[in-house]
Amino acid sequence: MPKPFKIPQSVLVVIYTPSWDVLLIRRTEADPEAPAFWQSVTGSKDALGEPWAETAAREVLEETGLDCTRGRALAPHLHDWGVENVYAIYPRWLHRYAPGVTHNTERLFGLQVPDGVAITLNPREHTHYQWLPFAEAADRCFSPSNAEAILQLPQQTQQTREPAP
Repeated sequence: MPKPFKIPQSVLVVIYTPSWDVLLIRRTEADPEAPAFWQSVTGSKDALGEPWAETAAREVLEETGLDCTRGRALAPHLHDWGVENVYAIYPRWLHRYAPGVTHNTERLFGLQVPDGVAITLNPREHTHYQWLPFAEAADRCFSPSNAEAILQLPQQTQQTREPAP
């Protein structure tokens, strides 16, 4: 049975500490032209009606082992930034989408976690992780929309600034 096409609606979750160190993870399928394919947590909706926050929490858990699903300690620290980016899907990944789909809508979230939180990568998706000061993390990102999201961290957290969980 063929794998279903991806839904062209995804989340990008910037995971950060109270001091604005940002978690970056390295994809297993690194592009030879961009050997350091570092990014924040990303992933597509599993169903069209899946709420954005559910997608974000599911992807964070799948990719990092951090549980911010409803009712868990980190859940109140997941914030929908209310920002959506629409961008052209990279040609190398167009085959994952239905014929004629060329653009994706990406919703931005932030997740504040305590310093020293344990990360457990999904080895099918990512090989390494690192924590970097937010500006350095933005410079390291492969995706321009990911870099821009990280640079929004001070502005986005100004409204949701909170003590570490």
